[in-house]
Amino acid sequence: MLKSTIYVDRAATVLKLLGDKTRLTMVAILKQRECCVCEFLEVFDMSQPSISQHLRKLKDLGVVKEERRGQWIYYSLNSQSDLYGLIEDILEHIPVQTEKIKQIENSNPTLRCGC
Repeated sequence: MLKSTIYVDRAATVLKLLGDKTRLTMVAILKQRECCVCEFLEVFDMSQPSISQHLRKLKDLGVVKEERRGQWIYYSLNSQSDLYGLIEDILEHIPVQTEKIKQIENSNPTLRCGC
């Protein structure tokens, strides 16, 4: 009983986090490819600290994971999360983020920031 209550609480928190358009779009992009913060700067009209804050919230709940490569951190979906199935179900209803990914790839921000 306690385990199901905890899961419901965590699921409600994920749903609340993904109720934000920016975080939902980030997760949809991460379903297709990993990204560093500088790549997200190409598709969101916000500062690097704002993007990092969104990613931190997703990471704190275990939705995304990070991998350090030198001084850069790459983010990806955490397929080991107990909430991964729920996230996949939600993303089934979200358009594929092909245009935003093309925008990232065409601008190639990793060359500028050194990722």
